[in-house]
Amino acid sequence: MATVIERREPDPATAPVVGDGAPVHPSPRRRRRRIPVGVYLALVPVFALLGMFQFYPAISGIWYSFWNWIPSGGSTFIGFDNYVAMFSDGVWWDSFKNLGIIFVFGVVMWIFPLLAAELLISLRGQRASFVYRTLLIIPMAFPGVVTALVWQFFYDPNNGVFNAALTAIGLGDFTQNWTGSPNTALLSLLFVGFPFIAGLPFLLMYSSLQNIPREIFEAASLDGVSRLRRIWTFDLPLMASQVRVLLFFAVVGTLQYGFTAYILTNGGPDNATQVPILRVLNQAFQAQKWGYAAALSTTLFAITLVLSCIVMFVRRREATDATAQRRAQRRSAR
Repeated sequence: MATVIERREPDPATAPVVGDGAPVHPSPRRRRRRIPVGVYLALVPVFALLGMFQFYPAISGIWYSFWNWIPSGGSTFIGFDNYVAMFSDGVWWDSFKNLGIIFVFGVVMWIFPLLAAELLISLRGQRASFVYRTLLIIPMAFPGVVTALVWQFFYDPNNGVFNAALTAIGLGDFTQNWTGSPNTALLSLLFVGFPFIAGLPFLLMYSSLQNIPREIFEAASLDGVSRLRRIWTFDLPLMASQVRVLLFFAVVGTLQYGFTAYILTNGGPDNATQVPILRVLNQAFQAQKWGYAAALSTTLFAITLVLSCIVMFVRRREATDATAQRRAQRRSAR
């Protein structure tokens, strides 16, 4: 015979009350869902591959940073000598200045994907919106090496597009060896990929604008709010969480910057485009200072880890504050 379990409702007389006198009924406790053992077993190959190709190289790099590492054999333990030498490496620290310029320039250039997203969200026709959105996203499918090589052709001092265009319009005196001059090399790297629309900033900004209720746009239009003021007053505050995500990826991505500089300038001329990643590669493969390169890469890893933890802590604190605020609003609404 089946047993019937009667669910008893809490007594309003004994239930706790809030400020307005309304009883608060405790919510039923949720049962924890048990995860099958097979799920954990399925994760074992994943963590094994991560350990082999991700964690082991990182840990071995930290270990060899304390050695005068010679991959062929005969390495000697030297303690913190590599790190002491790093503090007197002017090229290493100057590379972070270039990295700071690259970061600030990249963040400022978010204005182009923002404008593209604003214009695209203003289109009424679904077909036109789809076509333009596809055209803006297609360049993301091109490999980064293709983009770098195309811009290398643009900057070529002899047959490049820029010098040919300047010569054609009578401004031949302004032709430059764009990536071969210390005065223009870093600026040339900054503009690779212009106008910077096809990328993660555009996707996040466009998706966040799509999630904003249309009533806000219509109300702003009825109140006579201009497009620029609406962007500053409504759109950007509502996109704050996405912008913080972009800042996090921008910090991590900038610290790992080096692919484009390696193809176009390899850190030159005269270290004008030197960045930390290139300094590590040059010390390892050109100077054959493997232990010193391991110390540089370990330092870069530590900087990236600290900045990532700071950003994650700030985001977690904001999420906790937002949750507490929502709970307070629910209590006040009862």
